[in-house]
Amino acid sequence: MAFIPSRVKHRKAQRGRRKGLTVAGSRVCFGEFGLKSLECGVIKHTQLETFRIIMARALRRGGKFWIRIFSDKPITKKPQETRMGKGKGDVETWAAVIKRGRVLFEISGVPRDYAQDVFKDIAYKLPMKTRFVER
Repeated sequence: MAFIPSRVKHRKAQRGRRKGLTVAGSRVCFGEFGLKSLECGVIKHTQLETFRIIMARALRRGGKFWIRIFSDKPITKKPQETRMGKGKGDVETWAAVIKRGRVLFEISGVPRDYAQDVFKDIAYKLPMKTRFVER
């Protein structure tokens, strides 16, 4: 399961503003427990796949999980040892832009302490500070 869009309106995007509070998605809606971001940042699509695998392995014996973010922003990069100019680089990866207060992942059907352990494993690999939240 790849966390990249199948089609996009614009192939390359500008970086944009990465600060501020999230507008939507700041509450636990689907599950009982969630992991909320306390900082702004970006998460690449390969990292999202890693988090999906961690949660799927942890919840093999029961429970359900939701990934509330999607990597829909193209990140471009110019090749190494290339001179300046000649336009914008090619799309290298896809990323999800995360603002402060966004619920990233949700879990239900497991005890509270087990959900905290799963989210602790994920938070260790995340590039931002997070907090465990309940519904």
